[in-house]
Amino acid sequence: MKILAVLKYILNSVGYGIIIAVILLLSVPQLRDNTYLSPLFSNNQQNAAPLSYSYAVNAASPAVVNIYSEAIESTPSYYQGSRKVSRLGSGVIMASNGYILTNFHVVQNADLIKVLLQSGVRYPAELIGYDIITDLAVLRVNAVNLPVIPQKASQISAVGDVVLAIGNPFNLGQTVTQGIISATGRNGLSSTNYLEFLQMDAAINKGNSGGALVNTRGELVGINSREFRESNPQFKIQGIFFAVPYKLAAKVMQQIIENGRVVRGWLGIISNNYLTDIKGFVIESVSPDSPALRAGLQPSDVVVQIGKTPIQSITQALDIVAETKPNTILIFKVYRNNKLLDIPVTIAEFIQQ
Repeated sequence: MKILAVLKYILNSVGYGIIIAVILLLSVPQLRDNTYLSPLFSNNQQNAAPLSYSYAVNAASPAVVNIYSEAIESTPSYYQGSRKVSRLGSGVIMASNGYILTNFHVVQNADLIKVLLQSGVRYPAELIGYDIITDLAVLRVNAVNLPVIPQKASQISAVGDVVLAIGNPFNLGQTVTQGIISATGRNGLSSTNYLEFLQMDAAINKGNSGGALVNTRGELVGINSREFRESNPQFKIQGIFFAVPYKLAAKVMQQIIENGRVVRGWLGIISNNYLTDIKGFVIESVSPDSPALRAGLQPSDVVVQIGKTPIQSITQALDIVAETKPNTILIFKVYRNNKLLDIPVTIAEFIQQ
């Protein structure tokens, strides 16, 4: 009982002391000037810096360029002769020695390509090569020590990431729009179903094509590429835009620089069904005169491993094939009639139609 009485006395004393201290600090402002006490009474919210993405913009924007292309097209009328068609777009400097990524449709059939840096310097550009499937093209200008977009080899985007789209919409000059990654792995936007796009709601307008999509550190996330358009005019679609992911864009650029084109492996199957219990995809159909048909793969086969890689998704499996050098033999582990088979498949080259 004596211990409880002592504790009660101590707590009462401390409480009274705190109350007296607060009253003194409120009634005598000079006491608040103490270095250790002033943070308790300062208005931190008023003095805090506003949320800004200026660091990312300053890091990335010097490497985003304006691209102007011109093509001479003949007209069906003899009297009209030829006409000049101009296109507007954006591009991203990927290497200091002048390699630039942009969209293929920006420079398609162009007879003249010009690149304008944010510093105001203008260069003629050479088309090194292009890839219709990803709608990417690689340009090169005769210059050195150019500003390069920040890049991170391990870059992986997640839904909800804040992103900034940098480009030259409607030739208004460099403009930044902000949004988030709305979805990843959007396919079906090209002639092959293994191509994945990023979906975001950062606005992409005419002239933004080929520009940079960056994160809040200014690192390249993707190349702005496509706007979703609904054929039915009654539906007003807003906030659905697409970009080619950085890793895919970098692979495409490297192949174009090395080979002048993108070389992809081809298997020749269709599959939309991944079995999570078996961890493999079901072959639904096999294309005529395809590597799959020649190797003996059949509909209803369940592919669980390609080479030494277990299958985690259909997209992953098709990526393995696409990135395999043509004429390479891959061993497919396949379940057929409850039996596990090893089937060698000679991968062929995918030919764009």
